[in-house]
Amino acid sequence: MAQFNRAAEDVGNIVSLEHVNVQVPDQQLATAFYVVGLGLTRDPYQVVGLVNMWINAGRCQFHLPTGKPQVVAGHTAVVMPGRANLLKRLENASKLLQNTRFAFHEKNDHIEAVCPWGNRIRIYEPLDGNRPRFGRMMLGMPYVELEVARGNAAGIARFYSKVFDAPSEVRDEPEGRAAHVRIGTDQRLVFRETDGPHPEFDGHHVAIYLANFSRPYEKLAKAGIISRETNEHEYRFIDIVDLDTGSVLAKLEHEVRSMTHPSYARPLVNRNPDTSGPSFSPGHEGMPWALPVQTRIQ
Repeated sequence: MAQFNRAAEDVGNIVSLEHVNVQVPDQQLATAFYVVGLGLTRDPYQVVGLVNMWINAGRCQFHLPTGKPQVVAGHTAVVMPGRANLLKRLENASKLLQNTRFAFHEKNDHIEAVCPWGNRIRIYEPLDGNRPRFGRMMLGMPYVELEVARGNAAGIARFYSKVFDAPSEVRDEPEGRAAHVRIGTDQRLVFRETDGPHPEFDGHHVAIYLANFSRPYEKLAKAGIISRETNEHEYRFIDIVDLDTGSVLAKLEHEVRSMTHPSYARPLVNRNPDTSGPSFSPGHEGMPWALPVQTRIQ
């Protein structure tokens, strides 16, 4: 009889990482970077005015309200096929993004693009050779990586494990020691130890969905770190703390949502940026967010 590692299939209580929210001072420049350059899709159903923009990436989003620019102290990963066409789009976008912090660089396994205000986005192909790079994901946001002070990774991993019942571990990697927090099937939060300097937290946030919504709330409330009682479907906290001493190990606002939230698993429109204008091809307007079954099982 075949033997399987059943624990490898555990997903924990955090079922999805839905969005990263950073303020931007100019919606036009944000459009040039996220839509023209990266080739992502503006959500056509929600937040379609001039003071905020939601950008779809598979089943995930970037939220970009107008305001003083916020920068994630690390980077956000995006999975997207078509490296060559991505480079062409970024080159074309450079004409619209002059005199900003915009830049892009080719790496061995990804392209790093920098938004006009300094947020770093690493874009990966969904396949590494013939093998899926991030599980089933063909288009999406597989992880967000934050830079933290030396010695804090173990405490951060323990925080997510004990408070959120999320499978968490500390890894010694070539890039440095890091806490990896598993989210759902193909996503994670990564907290990478670096020497710094570590900038003061500026208010950016991520949104996560929980299967058990109340138990983490009780633990966070007991620690005194609930920062906002939003509504029946959502609460927020910022401080990631040492569970023994209460000292703050990292700051990242979490928009914590229940699976009864009206937006949970809402279908998102994702266009195929390679079929537009002269290259338009009827029937290929959309881009799938998951790899074909025959690819996934290799």
